[in-house]
Amino acid sequence: MITFKLIYEGRTDYLVIENILYGYFNTVDDIVVDPLHPKEMIDETHQHRLENKTGWGAVLKYCQSAEFKQAFQSRDYFIIHIDTDTSPEKHFDISHSENGKELSPEDLIEKVIEKFKELMGREFYAQYQHRIIFAIAVHSTECWLLPLYYQDNKRTKTKGCLRTLNQALLKKEGFSIDENAKRPEYYEKISANYGKHKELMKLYQRNPSLRVFIEQLQQREFK
Repeated sequence: MITFKLIYEGRTDYLVIENILYGYFNTVDDIVVDPLHPKEMIDETHQHRLENKTGWGAVLKYCQSAEFKQAFQSRDYFIIHIDTDTSPEKHFDISHSENGKELSPEDLIEKVIEKFKELMGREFYAQYQHRIIFAIAVHSTECWLLPLYYQDNKRTKTKGCLRTLNQALLKKEGFSIDENAKRPEYYEKISANYGKHKELMKLYQRNPSLRVFIEQLQQREFK
């Protein structure tokens, strides 16, 4: 049994990543996906987000905490999720561009990973890096869902992904996602096909930051 502890921004991100893990390992029986932070699941009113228990700031803060480091006393694997849409903001401080040129998703992800190494301590990271996996979504996990609904270049988008996703959802599912009140059951339904190994492995390369996440899983020898 492989156990993953997940640090994540919000409930909907958790559900997407959980289905991806089920699809990658082609099982729901041999892996466990547990929330590490926040331990409470966010409700539909986003009350927990309003209490500052979720969101990108809480993720960064938690990865600096003693509680985070103590969790590594277990033999579990740790997945750290964050979206990059807010990375230029104060206290995140990672621009989307460099020298007047927009960073590629891969380069942006590397900068975010370097940020996490700094926050948790480079010596600590060096000791436990084989058990740490980064789920860095450029610029949101909604972008990871586009390959499920599009056959063209829209599946590679990194900007305006929720709007683009909603265009497909209205046509194919009969609902759309309210940015200010995201309903977890929608994300469960949308990402369900990623829970199928064949479907995930066919589609993951279509979105650049989803590809990076899957490649990190492929580089690990899970025991």
